Amino acid sequence: MADKISKAKRSWLMSRVASKHTKPERLVRSLLHRLGYRFTVNGPKNKNLPGRPDIVLPSRKIAVFVHGCFWHRHADCKIATTPKSNTAYWDAKFARNIERDCQTEAALLLQGWQTITIWECELKQLDQLAARLVNSLPRAKFLNLPEDLDDQQLVAETQSAYATFRAPHEK
Repeated sequence: MADKISKAKRSWLMSRVASKHTKPERLVRSLLHRLGYRFTVNGPKNKNLPGRPDIVLPSRKIAVFVHGCFWHRHADCKIATTPKSNTAYWDAKFARNIERDCQTEAALLLQGWQTITIWECELKQLDQLAARLVNSLPRAKFLNLPEDLDDQQLVAETQSAYATFRAPHEK
């Protein structure tokens, strides 16, 4: 099946897809911050680590990746569909993305870093994601982080605020 729009229009549309500071990344950063964790986003560690993690907790040697289910092929996720046209191209592209993700994780593990992958679809259930993060991230003794989390502590932004939030560079 041929593409329904011109090559120039498709190129323009794809150029509008953000690669940094996406809404899912901002939501995860907000959630981590509200849970009491401090991290870097544009620090020197981020740029020098394999795969350029979206969020880095340097004191804990943890790299966090916020992956889109479509591009990184989240297993058994309804968002991870394959386009019906040009399937050979898409299959090869997705295979390269998966291989690159595996290589990145292996390289980070060899350097002594822990990796956490957060999938785009997990952001629909913030309470479950927050519980997972609290359980998988080491807790600093000097932080007064709650042991039992209630809904008011977990929500980084309301769903409506999440949908309408715009970063300064997007306005």
